[in-house]
Amino acid sequence: MKDQTYEQPSDPVPGSVPDEARRPGCDSTQHGGKHGGVEDETETWLEQVLDATNMRNAWQRVRRNGGAPGMDGMTIAEFPAFARQHWARIRAQFREGTYHPAPVRRVFIPKPDGSQRPLGVPTVLDRVIQQAIAQVLTPLYDGEFSESSYGFREGRSAHQAVRRVQAAWKQKLRHAVDCDLKAFFDTVNHDRLLNQLRPKIGSGKLLRLIGRYLRAGVVLSDGTREATPLGVPQGGPLSPLLANITLDPLDKEIERRGHVHARYADDFIIVVEGKMKAQRVMESVTRFIERKLKLAVNRTKSKSGPLIESSFLGFCISSRGSIKWTAKAYERFKQKVKEITRRNRGHAVQAVIDELRRYAVGWMNYFGISRTYREVLELDDWIRRRVRLYHWKQWKRARTRRRNLIKLGIDPDKVHMASRSRKGYWRMSQNSLVRLALNNRVLKEKGVPELRSIWIKLHHGAEGQLKTQ
Repeated sequence: MKDQTYEQPSDPVPGSVPDEARRPGCDSTQHGGKHGGVEDETETWLEQVLDATNMRNAWQRVRRNGGAPGMDGMTIAEFPAFARQHWARIRAQFREGTYHPAPVRRVFIPKPDGSQRPLGVPTVLDRVIQQAIAQVLTPLYDGEFSESSYGFREGRSAHQAVRRVQAAWKQKLRHAVDCDLKAFFDTVNHDRLLNQLRPKIGSGKLLRLIGRYLRAGVVLSDGTREATPLGVPQGGPLSPLLANITLDPLDKEIERRGHVHARYADDFIIVVEGKMKAQRVMESVTRFIERKLKLAVNRTKSKSGPLIESSFLGFCISSRGSIKWTAKAYERFKQKVKEITRRNRGHAVQAVIDELRRYAVGWMNYFGISRTYREVLELDDWIRRRVRLYHWKQWKRARTRRRNLIKLGIDPDKVHMASRSRKGYWRMSQNSLVRLALNNRVLKEKGVPELRSIWIKLHHGAEGQLKTQ
């Protein structure tokens, strides 16, 4: 059945809503201010946000992205019915300036260094509204952003940012300023950000609504609510745009000084000619960030030095100017594959292969721009060995191993050389009969990813892939 959310400008069920039907974030409009007369020019921005077509596009985007429920427990699937019943009332709250967003649900995801990154999960309603705001504001600001800003922008990517750094190396800029912003998304100054927005959208209801989203607070897993006097909670559709607006003055200041740099969200790197200049730039940029932007610089992680010793977005530049994935990225990949193919997981073999494929293909599509073909071949061999190990563990008993080896084409007279072996699982994954039974063709048919094919396609296109087959 076609979803009709936001299809009609009027509420299909007009009238008041009983208290038990209200959701967190939807305040009563009973005491709202008057709405009439000639609108102030700044209020037209809110009307653009609430435009039926804009709201419909926002909902479709949120639905496509999916995601977990916010603090009210409402799922993506439940939202259309709720919106059809209550949208007219909620829209009136926006126009009267009485809507207050619900606090975001705080979740934590592990970071590679063992720490945790806080994320905020807004309610589905607030995700739709934030997406609608972002769709109106993006055309206003994106065209004025720096060419060196690559994060969260249409037609721009992390790969382009890394290639910008590589181009700087080829221009004989061999030293880098690697400046780390400490907890950027948690330390954005609200007043300063709202002042940046005011010249374009005025001081009307849209600006006040954005301020309320910034100060909506968070709800922890134990139900505790915390205020958010600073920060832009990661997880909402509006956060990436606000992050770029916050850091745009930094981009412009670096450009004003004549330096080459690349920024992706809060990760940025500046590339200069020599060691002494890198040190001076490091000191002056740190002062600008802390004094002008009111943000914190992590001095223990920030550094200046040779470009080949720096990393950016998981990549580094080799002494020959090639893009390479970092040793940390390589080790994190192997650790994740080990977790997926851990022999005591107890999952079905095909389920493990499917999970492995999703992760490895996604990882390779990002890190595959690295000029590390030899390491790609080594990873392919290692991944196949991990899968053979998992098979051998799942087969467990000698008779099961015998039956499966014969099914895969091993001579019944020779199968005992493998099925009755007392060697460990890792050694058996290299056994000649096991390798013959679970050869590359068989594993490929089962869906085991082949990183080599992805790498060749990324570097040489589909034609290069065909030539190597």
